Amino acid sequence: MRSPLWLLLAAPLFAQAPVERPRILGIAHAAVYVGDLAKARAFYEGLLGFSEPFTLPKPDGSVGIAFVKINDRQYLELFNEDPKDDGRLSHISIYTDDAGRMRDYLASQGVTVPASVTKGRTGNKNFNIGDPDGHTVEVVEYQPDSWTAREAGKFLPATRVSDHMMHVGVLVGNLEASIKFYGGILGFREFWRGSAANSKTLSWVNMRAPDGDDYIEFMLYDTLPAPDRRGTANHICLVVPDIAKAVAKLEAQPAREDYARQITTQTGINRKRQANLYDPDGTRVELMEADTIDGQPAPPSTLPPPR
Repeated sequence: MRSPLWLLLAAPLFAQAPVERPRILGIAHAAVYVGDLAKARAFYEGLLGFSEPFTLPKPDGSVGIAFVKINDRQYLELFNEDPKDDGRLSHISIYTDDAGRMRDYLASQGVTVPASVTKGRTGNKNFNIGDPDGHTVEVVEYQPDSWTAREAGKFLPATRVSDHMMHVGVLVGNLEASIKFYGGILGFREFWRGSAANSKTLSWVNMRAPDGDDYIEFMLYDTLPAPDRRGTANHICLVVPDIAKAVAKLEAQPAREDYARQITTQTGINRKRQANLYDPDGTRVELMEADTIDGQPAPPSTLPPPR
């Protein structure tokens, strides 16, 4: 029996139906390599005041990854191993409400994806993709039976200097390609551009998650820094309501005596008060207020990107 003509004509249309992108809700975590886990814990847990709900072991039984909790949806992952090709940055992670559909959507956009989505060792669905600069971007869908769900509402001590990771910063060499990837494919929305003082080119571009408030900060460069000098650019930003009170809290921590650097506050080009700290391996942790000093937005830069 032959199929009706209308069905034969419609089949290619159904086959080519676009896959709708699921929601991207924000930044799930940033993962960094640490040279001395005890010293890293002293910084992130002792000085910054966060807690560690669980770890993953290496084959020899020692700690491979320590998970430092910022809030129920955001973590820092401390990889207890030598760094790879991106300085101390292992990867950044965004979270979605449907990892399977995200994989299918990205595949339809020509992004290289794995054959399937699997559950990681902590019980959440995840898979990795690469951005135009070679950064690994992990896509996560939180699961109700995962370790993160099990620890919901726990490991949130009053000692935390912040309860939210506002953004992660990553080095970007080709702004056009990154905007196409993060903006055109993933749906992030550009909302500000900035240039460092006395710079003749653009320094930063901020791209907000399409279905949340977190953002990725493109750290533009003309010459790529050496791997051991990328910790200032590849960074994390923790939001604080009052930078002076946040710094005072850090100064009062018992672990402060083991942090050799001075902690100073300043007002950035974006007109927000901030303070920069550095973990034992040089990865920068930026503390920053959410609002500008007078509530007025900082004017965007109109300078061209490097190159």
